This record gives sequence, structure tokens and C-alpha cells, in this order.
Amino acid sequence: MTRVADYESIDLQAELEGVRFEVRDRIAFITLARPERGNSLTPNMQAIFRRIWSEVRESPTIRVAIIGAEGDRHFCTGFDVGDAESEEAKDVFADRPLAESVFWSPYQNQVMKPVICTVSGLCVGGGHHFVVDSDIVLASENAAFTDTHVNIGMVGAIENIGLARRLPLGSALRMTLMGRHYRMPAERAFQLGLVDELYETPERMRAAAEEMAQQLLENSPQAMALSKRAVWGAIEQGYEEALRSGWDLLKSHWAHPDFKEGPRAFSEKRAPQWQADPAARSEDSKAHDGRKA
Repeated sequence: MTRVADYESIDLQAELEGVRFEVRDRIAFITLARPERGNSLTPNMQAIFRRIWSEVRESPTIRVAIIGAEGDRHFCTGFDVGDAESEEAKDVFADRPLAESVFWSPYQNQVMKPVICTVSGLCVGGGHHFVVDSDIVLASENAAFTDTHVNIGMVGAIENIGLARRLPLGSALRMTLMGRHYRMPAERAFQLGLVDELYETPERMRAAAEEMAQQLLENSPQAMALSKRAVWGAIEQGYEEALRSGWDLLKSHWAHPDFKEGPRAFSEKRAPQWQADPAARSEDSKAHDGRKA
């Protein structure tokens, strides 16, 4: 197995355990691929996800990510409890700080590029990592959401805290405490805001996700990254503090080439030529910095 701390050694071009990763037209497609086991998660897969999300975060050729699953019966049935007492599981259940331990989701890996989650079938327990920490959540009408941590003597905490940010408190607690005795249907998840858009079939959902991803490609990558950071950060701060943080992020973008390229392209009635490098600086900004030096 590859330990979580050694994730950089994983070759994403090789066959990966339980997940497929490919990049097409600047979109990363991440697919849970254990349909015979309900697309459940194994201990080895956490290092793989850490490696995948680091690639999404750092690669200049990736602008958007879509995470979904193979088949339509299960999106993800959480951690495979058959592996809970395996030697490999010791790395997952090691006594370490949170920042050194949990790397399943885009949020946990500090991915500031847009991430779309597509849910078809049943989502259980650890599968909610991907749902609550994505930016846009789509589901087909056959989707359902449940959490079974307490049924198997485990604490529902990390994913469930995410549920409490997206759902009314009572709904999050009902799912957390009732375990397998409560399944939230897709329609109810959509009504409450856990799901952002609902589709009649999985095929329509996946097509819509790709269409959204293509639309996101039209936007400034750096403007989206800073906007995402501002909105997610607002959840963790008081209103006034969030406004100050947002103002600082907004001002930091003034020196980036995209800040001038967007209005210029609009005036010239052409498609903008975005600069993907977050460290890029406009010529005016460079000249200003030179004068200050």
C-alpha cells in the first residue's frame, strides 16, 4: 500500500485502485470505480485521492473537476467496513491531527478550482465527503442519502459536520442519528439544498455536468479561485470578518492580467485570453512594483 504521507509517489497514469482519473479538454474526470462493492472506499484509496486532488490543484492544464461514480445503483457506500481491521486501515485510523489525516475531498486538499459532484444511486457515510465539499452538486432522481456510522459503532463527524453546513440542523441530525433507518430521497435533498439540481436520469445529469464544466472554462481561472475562497471562507467567519477577507482577495486580483483582460475583451467583442498562472502580474502592476522598489 501507499501511505497517505507518501502520496506523491503514486503514478496517475497507472491503473488506480477503485478510481479512474482522466483529463479531457482541461476537465478532470474522477470516477469511483468499485461497482461490485458499492463504490466503497478502501484504505489505499485515501492516498490516491490525495494524489488526484493535488494534481487538480496544481496542474495548469486542469480548470474544472467532475467527480462521479461508475454505475447507477451506488454513488459511494462509504468506507468498506470489511477493511476496517486490516493492516492498511491503520494508516487511515492513525492518531494524527486532522490536517495530516483526512484527504478524501477537494476541500480537504485545498482545491480552489470548481468541482462538480454527480450523484446517482445511494450515497452512504464517507461518500458524503465528496458531496458536502464540492461546489456544485447534481443528482439524478434515483439518488438517496444515508449515514450509517452509528449503526457500526463509529462516530459520524467529519462528513456529518459538512452535512450540517448544507442542510438544516434537524435534517443533518436525523440522518446522523437514525443511521440506516432514514434515507433522504433525492427530491428532499434538492428541496433542502444538499443537491443543487435534480435530473430525471443519470445520463441527463452527467451531460449537464459536462455542459456546466464547459461553461466554467469560459471564466477567469484566478477570478473563480479567489471567488471560491471568499465564499467558502465566509462560512467559517463572522460576517464582518468575511467581508474584510473578501475585500483583501478582491484587491489581490487587481494586479493579475485577467483583471484588465476581461473588460478589454468585452469592449473589443472577443473571447478573453485568460492567464492561468495565479502568480502572473499585469505589465502596469510590474511597472508599479518597480517604481516602489
